[in-house]
Amino acid sequence: MPKLKTVKSVKDRIKRTGTGKLLSYKAGRRHLLGGKRGKTKRQMRRPQQIARADEVRIHPLLPY
Repeated sequence: MPKLKTVKSVKDRIKRTGTGKLLSYKAGRRHLLGGKRGKTKRQMRRPQQIARADEVRIHPLLPY
């Protein structure tokens, strides 16, 4: 059976925790920040756990 290839773009954007959960940073932090509330910008600093429904699609992209 051939080795599975990791999708490099996904590897750079998503981190797997020790328990197997997937974390990613939120979108919307690049520009046009003047119109966003401070609370929103603070919450976007931290990584967010990816939903279970999306994990099903992402797991094959990160086999190892």
